Amino acid sequence: MAFDLFHGRKLTISGTQAQMLEQARLRLVWVVMVMMMGYIAIILRMGDLCLLHHKSMSLPANNGAVAANEKPLRASIVDRNGNLLAVSLRMASVYANAKMVHDPAKLAQKLAAILPKQTTGELFKRLSSGKGFVWIQRFITPKQEYAINALGDPAIRFQEEQRRIYPDANLAAQVVGYTDIDSHGIAGIEKFFNKRLAAGGKPLRLTLDMRIQHIMRQDLAKSVKTFHALGGAGIVMDVTTGEIIAMVSLPDFDPNHLGEATNAEKFDRATLGDYEMGSTFKTFSIAAGLDSGKVHLYSVFDASHPLKIDQFTIHDFDAKDRPLTIPEIYIYSSNIGTAKMAQSLGPDTIENFYRTLGFMQQVPIQVPERAMPLYPSPWRLVNTLTAAFGHGIAVSPLHVVRAASAIVNGGILLKPTLVMPDDPNAAPEGTRVISADTSAKMRRMLELVVAGGTGSEAWVKGYDVGGKTGTADKNKNGKYENHANISSFLGVFPIWHPRYVVLALLDDPQGTKATYGFSTGGFTAAPVVGDVIARMGPLYGIQPRMDITRKRIEKEMKPYLKEYKEGQAIAALSTDN
Repeated sequence: MAFDLFHGRKLTISGTQAQMLEQARLRLVWVVMVMMMGYIAIILRMGDLCLLHHKSMSLPANNGAVAANEKPLRASIVDRNGNLLAVSLRMASVYANAKMVHDPAKLAQKLAAILPKQTTGELFKRLSSGKGFVWIQRFITPKQEYAINALGDPAIRFQEEQRRIYPDANLAAQVVGYTDIDSHGIAGIEKFFNKRLAAGGKPLRLTLDMRIQHIMRQDLAKSVKTFHALGGAGIVMDVTTGEIIAMVSLPDFDPNHLGEATNAEKFDRATLGDYEMGSTFKTFSIAAGLDSGKVHLYSVFDASHPLKIDQFTIHDFDAKDRPLTIPEIYIYSSNIGTAKMAQSLGPDTIENFYRTLGFMQQVPIQVPERAMPLYPSPWRLVNTLTAAFGHGIAVSPLHVVRAASAIVNGGILLKPTLVMPDDPNAAPEGTRVISADTSAKMRRMLELVVAGGTGSEAWVKGYDVGGKTGTADKNKNGKYENHANISSFLGVFPIWHPRYVVLALLDDPQGTKATYGFSTGGFTAAPVVGDVIARMGPLYGIQPRMDITRKRIEKEMKPYLKEYKEGQAIAALSTDN
């Protein structure tokens, strides 16, 4: 029974009609319930997106990309003082579903107005491709993201990504390295420690000091420019720990704009370049002779005439035309004297010592760009003679710095490192290669080279710099070029208690009027080392010793600067003071 609202009377409903009405009511209830469940599902999904996944939606599964919010930010790289060298930031990238683009020409024009790097023609090509996914631009600014979002085009979407930023730009480009656009390390520290950095976490702390890195780069760049060199390399290493304080390669590049860099700029001359280092190698051959016991400071070798062996003739750049003591051979950088000394040691002494110093293998350091030295095989007598003064064997500047550190630090060959140790009190890895006595004698001869020998341009008052010049003709396609060389200077300071080795190298410098047309290491590279030491010493709080003067050292040199008289060299060089 029902009530007629319009006529105010009751209506009688038959059983069939009541049954039909009940079925209709049940259907209505089911419809309402289904609709309510749908609304609840939508609300739950919206809550999930807003509260739990509020960041950008990931790309379609078939485009091979992964959303940045699914992995941690790549770990930062810092120098020894905590200064940022590399850091990752979250940035938006914009892409489009070209299938949904209604008017490609119009949309391309609007996007080009917002994104100066993009052209209307290129954007139109992508937007009219009909593909489900096309990049518009990676890594856009927040202002650009806002402007594009304001277009309100449903075909345009955003993806959050990581971008690697290098705050110091060129300053340590080859050492720190760089990543590709997807933040995978592809060079330098970035590549060597890719897994460690990709996992996120605490910053990777390097041994580099950006203050010294800046000093080295500035002084080296000045010399490269002055002498119109093709490039250069500079390294500062702590001889007590093996820590690399600075490592520069020129020309360099800005890793923030990797696409603009040339192969020459990305090439790391300090670790990957192989060079014949010339007379700096006399440091190692003479150390080998003294340590063998077959040669002494008072040993004499006749440098009166050029030395002929096979089809080769060995000359001196500034010949003294007389017999020379070992200190004189080193101070005057006599090729003839060094070759004759090496000849007296026998065929294996130099080769075995060079092998011990690591000159026949890659330097163990934390970058993938490491040179494999070039050396004679088989090693013959002529190779012993020429390699003794740095010809016929090519190594990287880092090889030389590592070996020189062992010569001056008391005789311990250390494993160089670019990463600060977890335990600062842990003893560095090292192997004895020469005696402490041989090391002391070599330090004194290094001191004499700078005080009054070929390395005088590296002298720094109060710091008593020791060092050795090097100049070698460039070898191109198996032939030496007469007017192209590699000039270098190997410096040590303070020489009375060595702490740092400083090396500067120039590739094919050109002589100037100020250098009388010469492009040797004493004129081109030694001043770089002197300038770096003069600026680095006070910065590191190394107190100068004013009692150490050039006049004093030159006085001590007098026994070596006149005609040979047996035994004169012993008194001045037998003590390390």
